[in-house]
Amino acid sequence: MVSPLDRRAVVAELLRDRGDLLVVTGLGSASYDVHAAGDDPRNYYLWGAMGSAALVGLGLAQVQPDRRVLVITGDGEQLMGLGGLATIAIARPENLSIVVIDNGHFGETGMQTSHTGFGLRLDEVASACGFPRVDRAVTMDDVAALRDLLHAPQTGPHLAVVSVKAENLPRSLPPRDAIHIKNRFRATLGLATA
Repeated sequence: MVSPLDRRAVVAELLRDRGDLLVVTGLGSASYDVHAAGDDPRNYYLWGAMGSAALVGLGLAQVQPDRRVLVITGDGEQLMGLGGLATIAIARPENLSIVVIDNGHFGETGMQTSHTGFGLRLDEVASACGFPRVDRAVTMDDVAALRDLLHAPQTGPHLAVVSVKAENLPRSLPPRDAIHIKNRFRATLGLATA
């Protein structure tokens, strides 16, 4: 059996040589992991939008069709937004990838076992919704292949689940000022800030 991966190593590999990739983070550990890999104005950290990361990514992919958009979220956050997967599958944004960092637990509320810890497979849910491509990563070689896929042309949305260790790592806190995050992200896109 393959040992679960280190979440920080996974996210660092996904964001290595990221080019102009735009990143939306889910709540909690996903934001901490992306920030630990290096704060960047192309990171849009969500604070207080439980279950919405994939849908924020959808909206961004639709208004920025020439940019690749990556959502990095956790299993608990994505479980709160299951209906969003159906919406994304129907909208079919070609430039959107969602990577679910799955530790099988609700890390922000005390490490209770999540639905994925009981066997629910978010990759199979996405496939049933109509995602044209789903993947499951259990080795760092799988993660490296996912990273390459993030920059390759593809048709339709992509969802990948990466199995990681269930651990509560020290927090690497990104900026918490929502106006600052919004304004620097908009500036990166060449849009007016207010």
